[in-house]
Amino acid sequence: MLRGFKNFLMRGDVIVVAVGLVTALAFSTLIKAFTDSVINPVIARLQGGKSVGLGWQLGDQGNTSTYLNIGSFISALIYFIIFMGVIYFLIVVPYKYTQRRRGAEVFGEPGPLKTCPECLAEDIPEAARKCRYCGSAQPRASEPPRTA
Repeated sequence: MLRGFKNFLMRGDVIVVAVGLVTALAFSTLIKAFTDSVINPVIARLQGGKSVGLGWQLGDQGNTSTYLNIGSFISALIYFIIFMGVIYFLIVVPYKYTQRRRGAEVFGEPGPLKTCPECLAEDIPEAARKCRYCGSAQPRASEPPRTA
């Protein structure tokens, strides 16, 4: 039972989705801090206000709604970098190691690509026999492309 659960968790799709979700959550924190600390004070300044902190007061002294709080944004940026480093070293690196031991390459460079002569899609793997978009037969790497 535990082996099946482990196999489910170690599937590439689950790990990729989990890393993507965590990245999105961390990035949303960064975006929220940027909007709360930089964009909102600029908009509030058009209406008036006061505040204190690391940054610039755009309106009346002491009004937090018009304070361009650079310190809060720098904090969120540092949080994002640290958080993503932890995710990389605690999830991605061990997963890559485990998958490499199983003989699978993950999070690596994509292989060589070619262009489909029929639909001109540029992301067809070089070893592909058919185009994934139009279904046309693909010439081998040693064959010259056929002309119509």
